[in-house]
Amino acid sequence: METNRSDETGDRTDAGETADHGDPTDDDDGVRVWLVERTYGDDELNIVILVYATEDGRRYHRRERALTSFGGPARETKASLVVPPNSLGTVDDVATQERYAEEAARMAARHDPEDSV
Repeated sequence: METNRSDETGDRTDAGETADHGDPTDDDDGVRVWLVERTYGDDELNIVILVYATEDGRRYHRRERALTSFGGPARETKASLVVPPNSLGTVDDVATQERYAEEAARMAARHDPEDSV
């Protein structure tokens, strides 16, 4: 996986191979993804891994944050993001795709994209 600086505050983005599946959330500004998973890092202490996915569950965007960086309005965790297509990896496992699609749909139904969660 490739690591890129994803914003000014220092989130890390891990993006895998990108595939264009014609997701209806693609637009000129990027691809809409919804928060589908929040876990602690296995190999590093105090790291929270945020996984966002497209509503079809076929593509994902991952961010890692230090647990101590969650304070303040600049570090809010949003229900949804719009990210560049090249910041998305593909989800190859069908069960994971289904789980991500279900959770993304649930988040989209319950939250506005700018909601903090």
